[in-house]
Amino acid sequence: MPVLSDQQVRGLFAQEAEVRLSHLGQLLLGLEQTDGDRTAVDSIFRELHTIKGSSAVAGLPEVSVLAHELEDLISDLRTGGSQPTPDVVDALLAGLDGLAVLIGIAAPGTPPAPPAPSAPPAPPDVVVEPGENAVSAPPPVAAAATAAGVVMVPLERLDELNRLVSESASAHLRVGRMLSDRYGTDPASISEFNDLSRALNDLQDRAMRTQMVPVSTITDTLHRVVRDLARAQGKDIRWDTRGTDTELDRGVLLRLSDSLLHLVRNAVDHGVETPAERAAAGKASQATIRLHAMQLGSEVIIAVTDDGRGVDLDRVRQEAARHGLGTEGLTDEDVAALTLRSGLSTTAFVTDVSGRGVGLDVVRANVEAARGRIEVRSRPGEGAEFRVVVPITLAVLRCLLVEAGGSRYALPFHRVVRTQLDDVDDRVRAEGRALTWVDRQAVPVSVLAETLGETAGQRTDGPLVVLADAERRHAFKIDRLVGQRDVVLKGLSQVLPNVPAVAGASVEPDGSILLVLDPPGLMQRARHRHTTGEHEVEEPPAGRPRGSILVVDDALTVRELQRSILERAGFSVRVASDGVQALSLLAVEPSDLVISDVEMPHLDGFGLTEAIRSDAALANIPVLLLSSRSTELDRERGLHAGADGYIVKSGFDEGSLLTAVDRLLGGRL
Repeated sequence: MPVLSDQQVRGLFAQEAEVRLSHLGQLLLGLEQTDGDRTAVDSIFRELHTIKGSSAVAGLPEVSVLAHELEDLISDLRTGGSQPTPDVVDALLAGLDGLAVLIGIAAPGTPPAPPAPSAPPAPPDVVVEPGENAVSAPPPVAAAATAAGVVMVPLERLDELNRLVSESASAHLRVGRMLSDRYGTDPASISEFNDLSRALNDLQDRAMRTQMVPVSTITDTLHRVVRDLARAQGKDIRWDTRGTDTELDRGVLLRLSDSLLHLVRNAVDHGVETPAERAAAGKASQATIRLHAMQLGSEVIIAVTDDGRGVDLDRVRQEAARHGLGTEGLTDEDVAALTLRSGLSTTAFVTDVSGRGVGLDVVRANVEAARGRIEVRSRPGEGAEFRVVVPITLAVLRCLLVEAGGSRYALPFHRVVRTQLDDVDDRVRAEGRALTWVDRQAVPVSVLAETLGETAGQRTDGPLVVLADAERRHAFKIDRLVGQRDVVLKGLSQVLPNVPAVAGASVEPDGSILLVLDPPGLMQRARHRHTTGEHEVEEPPAGRPRGSILVVDDALTVRELQRSILERAGFSVRVASDGVQALSLLAVEPSDLVISDVEMPHLDGFGLTEAIRSDAALANIPVLLLSSRSTELDRERGLHAGADGYIVKSGFDEGSLLTAVDRLLGGRL
């Protein structure tokens, strides 16, 4: 047997360390809540001791030294020389991050990802255990021992396996069709064909299960986010999870990770009160944020709940009225759901952390991209719950099958509001479009075949299917309803042109292709065709800029990065290198928004903000501060200077910038 090279040894060590670091993170995050439980402390010591020894063998002295230093800290806890205070846990977590970084540098290609409080990582590679369903990260002992029946499998291989299984199932359907058409034989009468059908169905089910991972895959990262943010804001929060062994498709969980991150940060930042505020309200000083997951039929429900102040429904109604939205007759639940609309927020000050309504529309969009929905529950003064409901897998989609213009189509069932007989009121029309009534609301009606560009005739007495996205409803006239069933969804080839109204396709038992329509894209296509009167979807004509923005930063790279992001989003952008130059530009021509760095020569961001607020001609211009300073003191100073928002550069990305800009410019342009 050949001797392992140094790089191979380090690779094996990195694979083992990935699991051990994950386990250590769980133990450390629970250390504060268990008040230094001796069993947990001993487990932490053993894990660190193993990493120290293994890293020395792998020729990684830097890792061994750091592990030894952390081991000394834990030794003090074991002997009673110190207590697991938040400061001690901070030091241990920082050391854990350092270990991950050092191991990643030493073993490129197979390094464990360091814990990232700012964003949850993608679910790890799936582990396949013979005879069992796929599970996520295995126990530490099993991870390193192939003798235990556990093998690490790259995700690409699992994707390829699922593709081949799907193609085999399609070929099987075509064989059945051939037996029927060419030889006049019913495939169901052939026992061998039935045996193959059962085997392929079982194989397809098992292959799809290899894509499943438990919700617990991302909860440790969410726990770390809650802990660190609570520490930074002086809040006492207990993190609680339930049902995290609930499994769903890794692709679904990956799409949800950012949304769940935003919801827990939102709960800490604006849902939960400080201990003093809770005491004044007669509450326990320690708040609770809970993540609860459960499977219900073919869907998974993940709820993020806090026992904080709840959504301010009166403020939501006021904001809705300011945006021209009527709330008369809406239930409290419907009013709370308005916080998911773009630009509608009860938070006056924008931060990079969160803000109810700031970015919640992005959360909603991400959830809907995973073919799910989000619901809001609020009890003023008692707390709020954001409930995310998604399908277990994106590969199988419950659909309503319809016929239109002589062709058959599938409509995702979660977008179907109802089906009804054609009761279009031709006497009531909006902008020349026929309407129908759904729940006492007028809904526009289009002909599905015409919307899709079908030339075949459409029945005039066919039923209606009412579809909905987050903002509106739209009814489509069809020939007839075929039924409903689960559809195995496959994406279209990348060589095909983008078709906004089509989500994917499926292979029918007769070998034909069934198109699965995308309701939001379909509704957009119908509105555009009605507005333009054309039969093809065209790009809307370029209009005037969305607004003018002045970017102020002494760093050329940051300045130009912001300029490119904002100009690509349709804004007119000017730049300045410091506060003095910015004031000169504003004196010549005011902007709709100023985005400024804090630390700059001549006049910093705080001084620039104060100067803008003291000038009657500029006082109403919103100011968004973008800084590397992340303390609450700096945020408060920005607020007192008159800034409308504060984003920390470490949490800066294109999405957070545009969300904040849209929030501050909402209703002004």
